[in-house]
Parts: sequence; C-alpha cells; structure tokens
Amino acid sequence: MAAGYAELLRTRHAARLLAGTLVGRLPNATAALAVVLFVRADGGSYALAGALSAVYGVCNAIGQPLLGRAVDLYGQPRVMLPAAVLSALGMALLAAVGLDVLWLAYAAMVIAGFFTPPLEGGLRALWPGVLKRADRVHAAYALDAVAQEVMFAVGPLLVTLCVAAWSEGAALLVINLLGVLGALSVVVSEPSRQWRSGPREAHWLGALRSAGMLVLIGAFFFVGLALGSIAVAAVAYAEEHGGGMVSSWLLSALGVGALIGGLGYGAREWPGRPESRLRLLIGLLALGYLPLVLVPGVAGMTVLTGVAGVFLAPALACAFVVVDRHAPRGTVTEAFSWLVTTFGVGSAVGASVVGPAVEGGGAVAGFAVAGAGGLAALLVLLSTKRFLGDPVLRTAGAAPAENDRNGAVEPGFRAGRQA
Repeated sequence: MAAGYAELLRTRHAARLLAGTLVGRLPNATAALAVVLFVRADGGSYALAGALSAVYGVCNAIGQPLLGRAVDLYGQPRVMLPAAVLSALGMALLAAVGLDVLWLAYAAMVIAGFFTPPLEGGLRALWPGVLKRADRVHAAYALDAVAQEVMFAVGPLLVTLCVAAWSEGAALLVINLLGVLGALSVVVSEPSRQWRSGPREAHWLGALRSAGMLVLIGAFFFVGLALGSIAVAAVAYAEEHGGGMVSSWLLSALGVGALIGGLGYGAREWPGRPESRLRLLIGLLALGYLPLVLVPGVAGMTVLTGVAGVFLAPALACAFVVVDRHAPRGTVTEAFSWLVTTFGVGSAVGASVVGPAVEGGGAVAGFAVAGAGGLAALLVLLSTKRFLGDPVLRTAGAAPAENDRNGAVEPGFRAGRQA
C-alpha cells in the first residue's frame, strides 16, 4: 500500500500539487473557527460570530461553482491566484476594521467567502494529465480524500497556535497568507499553466445540465447533512458522558476511520463500473451510521464512530471518478466545485437541523439524524439509477457523447492538457 502511494507522489509535480492545494485550502478549512475566535476576542457575541461565519459560508457556496466555471473558461492561473488574493484581502479587512463598522465586517466576509479559489476541483481536474494512468488517478482521488481529513485536523491546531503566539487577528492574516502561497505554488506549476478544459457547449446551466451530476449533488447533500449532524451530536453525547475531550475523541475516531478507509481503498484497483461501486459504498456508509444510535459507553462509542468513518473517504474518492465521467465536456472544474459546495451546504444544514433534534431527544436523536441522512443519500442513488448509468452506454447509437472523451473503459481518465 505505502509503496503504491510513494510511487504516485514521486510522479513529477504530484507531491507539489497536492501539498500546494492543501495549504491553499487552509483558509477555507479554518474560517469558521478563526472568525469565531476573532469576533469573541473583539467583544462580539456568539450570535454575531455565527452570522459572520454564515455569510462566509453562503458566499463560498455561491462562489465555488462560479469560479470553477471561470477556471474552465479561462484557465487556472488567471482565476485561482487573483481569487486567492481577493479572499485573503477580505480576511485582512476584517482583521483591520474589527467590529467597529459592522457593514464592513459583513462585506469582508462576502469578499473572503465568494473569492475562495476552487483549488479542490482544480486539483482533481489536473490529476489525469499529471498521472496519465487510470490506476494512479484512482489512488490520487483516494489520497486526496484522506488528505482532507488531515487538513481539517491540522488546520484548527494551526489557528490555535497562531492565537497563542500572537493574536486572533494575526491568526487570520497568517492563515490567509499561507493560503495565497499555496495557491501560488499550484498555479505557477507547469500542469496548471498548461491545463486547458475541453471545448464546451455554451449553456447557462453548465455542469448542471448533466442528469448524472444532479443525482450526485442530491446524494452528497445528504452525506454532508449526516456528517454535519454527527459533529453536533458528538458534543451532545459528550455532555451526557462526562464532557471533557469526549467529543474530540469521537470526531478524531471518525477522521481516523476515514483515513484508514481511504488509504485502503486507493491501494488497489476495483473492478466494475464506478457508478455501481458508489451505490455500494454509500450503502455501507449509511450502514455504518445507523449503530451510532445505540450510544454505548465512551470506549464503545469511539469504536462505532471509527467504523462509521471508514467508508467516507472511499465514497468521496469514487464520487470524484463518477463526476469526471458525467460532467459535460469543458465543465470538469465547475462540476467538482458543485460537489464540494453541495457537501459543505449539506453539512451546514445538518448542523442546524440536528440542534432541535438533540434538544428534544438528546444524543440518540442527533445520531438518528445522521443515520437518516445516510439512508436518504442511498435512496437518491437507488431511485435514480437510470440517470447515473454508464455515460458511454447511455449514448450508444446517438450523437457523440459529451462524456466519452477518449473512448476508454474509464472515459473520465485521460492524459494531456484537456480536462
């Protein structure tokens, strides 16, 4: 397993692109925590901190697919780097004006959120051209999903260290400066400079005109909802079981499970169509969420949350392959950005929906919401199988298929400069 990933990372540009993308995404991964800490240090309420974070999140959800479409049209360097700089300037504006002029604070969040560069979708668009082989791209998608877990664990720690060493405002500046440097590292690389999206048909819906894409977006909204509800339910469980670091243990176990599952999934090639495999993985993910309602003791619950996380990274990695197969030609970055955005929106909705459930039924009700989200995601995939069929088979005998880009068994995997 380790040898396969080492070979992948030794491929020219691979390690640099992965590392640059992760560093470039630090501002987005830490924004909620960094903004809350800054607002509280400046004398603001939790309600104000939540409102500013919500504005950032909504604008991020709007901006990601729009910037992804711009990347497909104009290339990565012309969009990614200016967006990263503008997003960082938005956070710098918040650090400079504080809460004295509230409309400026909200404007700063609009700028920072909307202009967050779609580095995640951009990296996935680059992998086929960098790695050339389908098996390596498959492993890269899995490694990418695993790296996210590491980033979301390390990012908050980095914010905390910056606050301890300097201040909350300095943390905003440092994290966003790192984000710009990460984006810069990506866009000056040869693969990013040379990458061009395939020719696209002019259409206002862009990637959303693909029925397969709509199915994926619907399913991963509910996966995000399940994950967001688990984060809140874990806090409720901790309060019922002695408080302290219990919630952190549960969420860490969830991340470790995803880490193990992602590494194992990407270490081998899987037979069959990825669309069918995705349905199986989402089913296993939902099955892993259901036992959480048993809420055993802390040790048992830690094991259950670890098991619940095992199929998350594999499901994400498989979804990336399916997105690449079903995204209309010339919209691959936008398509990946839609999946990322939908997952994030679902997580935010889950965190808000689970609150009343926890208040009414405690941690059991909270984890029940997670289980329901997993089952809903599976139901979406099962009820829409005809829309998520093989893109080659669905278009056999018709005009040339947008999704059949090279006529290979896995048409999403292709080398060269096209997306």
